[in-house]
Amino acid sequence: MTDRKRDHIDLAFRSHMENALADRRFYYEPLLSAHPEKELEPFEFLGKQLRTPVWVSSMTGGTEKAARINLNLARACAQFGMGMGLGSCRSLLDSNDHFTDFDMRSVIGNDLPLYANLGICQIETLLKDKATDKIESMIQRLRADGLIVHINPMQESLQPEGDLLKRSPLETLEELLEQIKVPIIVKEVGQGMGPKSLEALMYMPLQAIEFGAYGGTNFAKIELMRHPEKAGQVLEALSEIGHNAEEMLQWANDIYENRNSIRCKELIISGGITSCLDGYYLMKKSKMRAIYGQASALLKHAQGEYIDLEVYIQSQIKGLQLAEAYLDLR
Repeated sequence: MTDRKRDHIDLAFRSHMENALADRRFYYEPLLSAHPEKELEPFEFLGKQLRTPVWVSSMTGGTEKAARINLNLARACAQFGMGMGLGSCRSLLDSNDHFTDFDMRSVIGNDLPLYANLGICQIETLLKDKATDKIESMIQRLRADGLIVHINPMQESLQPEGDLLKRSPLETLEELLEQIKVPIIVKEVGQGMGPKSLEALMYMPLQAIEFGAYGGTNFAKIELMRHPEKAGQVLEALSEIGHNAEEMLQWANDIYENRNSIRCKELIISGGITSCLDGYYLMKKSKMRAIYGQASALLKHAQGEYIDLEVYIQSQIKGLQLAEAYLDLR
């Protein structure tokens, strides 16, 4: 107790919130609950039971660090009951050289969602070549539950070695849904989507939509940083176009409430989710079943020892429990 009191004195001035603004998204109600003792309630998402509403957003594969990162992430999913999207699995379409980087089913277990991942440009090419059997073979080898298709025209355009689309992603997705019968998630990669794109996706028979909103990792900007020549500087303004998760959620809510025949009814809210309170706030605001996704925040803790990732996720779970007990949305 003496040590605690000494800490209180020593830290009091450092913790002083002079001119700071409280988080105005919530009412804090300290009188209405005891400290939470129970674990988070299990819930159904992507057709499986999750225990933690955090999604491992697609990140990496096919690099020397990928196997360790994916192993740590899959282990965390198994421990905490989360779902996982693999990084781009393009290298597995024609080779098994990097298969071990992605082969996480035995780690995550059979009861949690694990999704493979390909870009819209690769899908377009496979459809043109009548080679969708490669997609189905890859999913079977990975024992994945379905496929994430990432939509990234801005990134591909700004990437010197990028692939160029010959037709709209919407046309490609419609054909893909006719060709293969596996659950499909569609996501952006850091710039989000406007209301017309979001509405078009919500009318499609997708398993879920992942925002990949502006405010988190921005792959268009990454491509410009990889090649910082003058032409890239001129194009930098394009990488700063996008929509954040909160405005995307408002559009999704409006579409869901005001339209009939919506077929996609699950959301992974990602992009700029820097804390459990960001995720909690947006999940609570959603009219659709929703969880929140993180990429760079998890990646930061997944590169080293597993304990770092474990502690990080435990702190998020504690934050979600406290938010449920003491916070109301304004």
